[in-house]
Amino acid sequence: MKSKPKIIVQLVHIDGPLKGQIQEFANDTILIGRHPSCQVRFPADFSIISRKHASIIREGNRFKFKDHSANGTFVNGKKVNETILKDGDVFIFAKGGPKVSFLTQVTDIPIEAESESPIPEPEGSPVIVEEEKPAEKILFSNSTPASNIEPERGGIREINVETVKMPLSIVYGPTLRSFNELPVHIGKNPGCDFIINLPQIYDHHAKVFFHDDTYWVKDLTGKQMVTVDGQPAIPQAELKPQSRLALTSTGPDFEFLGQGRLVERERKVLPEQENPPSLSSDTDKHPDKDKKGFSIKNLWKR
Repeated sequence: MKSKPKIIVQLVHIDGPLKGQIQEFANDTILIGRHPSCQVRFPADFSIISRKHASIIREGNRFKFKDHSANGTFVNGKKVNETILKDGDVFIFAKGGPKVSFLTQVTDIPIEAESESPIPEPEGSPVIVEEEKPAEKILFSNSTPASNIEPERGGIREINVETVKMPLSIVYGPTLRSFNELPVHIGKNPGCDFIINLPQIYDHHAKVFFHDDTYWVKDLTGKQMVTVDGQPAIPQAELKPQSRLALTSTGPDFEFLGQGRLVERERKVLPEQENPPSLSSDTDKHPDKDKKGFSIKNLWKR
């Protein structure tokens, strides 16, 4: 019986009721909606989504998206009825509705062409085998809570961090990378586990590791560039659910969703930054004057 390559569809929920979830499917048809038969199922009372809102259908080695809804679906900002998908496409189900990123991953294991049975979602993240790494010493400041850490001279706390089998998924733009071993190094250097090629990113910028049932991030820049919830990771900080991780003062920014999930977040622009005031009139140039021409400052002197 003729076989075809196994392709895993990964749907990353960026916003909406399923925010933070990364769902994986190997079946040829993925139904999306509120109906119990849907593989991607939104809450029954989430009426902006139709009961059978849309479907993703495999055709050979590509995937076609079809909209069946009343409120429509937008792919990369454009409303569509049917389109061929590519990695990194972003769905918005109904205007202002849930936002989901589409990715695929080809595996070496073939599946039978006639098989239509859903394959159970894997429990762990895709495995990336790395060479064994030696244990390393990590310094903790006085403010860092950690158990089983012995105080050292000068008030610095020190622990041995070993390579551990723990999952980490990073969503950055259209990219989803999954690891099953920590620590994970982030930077511009080709030897890093997760590469971000931006001018403000150092060759070896940050490191995510696991200790004492907790995820941590360590600043490798030596410049106090990495922050968690606005506070410098000196030299590292704990990642809690909904923690905001900024690699530099200008981004990229991530949100830690718990269970080893980091998702990029867009930095919000304040309204006054979008439309800076123009100095087109004498009143604008002199805000202490009203339209009648007298000084408001002088009024306070009366």
